Amino acid sequence: MCSHYEAPSPGQLALAFGVEPIEQAKLDLWPGYFGPFVRGAAKRDDPEDFDSAREVLSGSFGLIPGWSKDTKIARRCYNARSETAAVKPSFRNAWKNGQHCIIPAAAIYEPDWRSGKAIATRITRSDGEPMGIAGLWERWKNPSGEDVFSYSMLTINADQHSFMRNYHRAGDEKRMVVILPKGLYHDWLNASASESMEFMREYPADRMTAA
Repeated sequence: MCSHYEAPSPGQLALAFGVEPIEQAKLDLWPGYFGPFVRGAAKRDDPEDFDSAREVLSGSFGLIPGWSKDTKIARRCYNARSETAAVKPSFRNAWKNGQHCIIPAAAIYEPDWRSGKAIATRITRSDGEPMGIAGLWERWKNPSGEDVFSYSMLTINADQHSFMRNYHRAGDEKRMVVILPKGLYHDWLNASASESMEFMREYPADRMTAA
């Protein structure tokens, strides 16, 4: 499960995801911090222009469901198990409504326990390109009536993944975030809720590296 990651620079984000640059206060992100996420644009001038069909917003890393009384829940809802997201109270509304997003990441961090101690390890795509992590987004109104956006990374089992099975404590289930191939960005952002599970696939181990 990923609780720590790096967002790409505004320039990298714009180039890799076809969106306008967005100013980002922090690039080193933990649950509760605000980071960028990409979703389908609410208004599209030209549906065939994939770039104009996307927008980047700033939101809390950690989903805040509409029924929440405050933002503290974000610190527990930064990852969503794809197998149970449809029924878990925190995620089911976003899953049911197909509120898909892409979370841009220059790198993610996972604990390597093979030495017997947790060693935080920086993981990237081997080609150096930013990762596009499949996620769910939500909108919550704060006590002042203002919209607060949030997002969570979707995860899958990685017990048999030749790269990601090396992380997390021995005996624990191995999990990994869903890293989307670039060619599926448009499809994921426009997929219906019933199609969501089709995208829950392992990213090839030979396309990942530990820095």
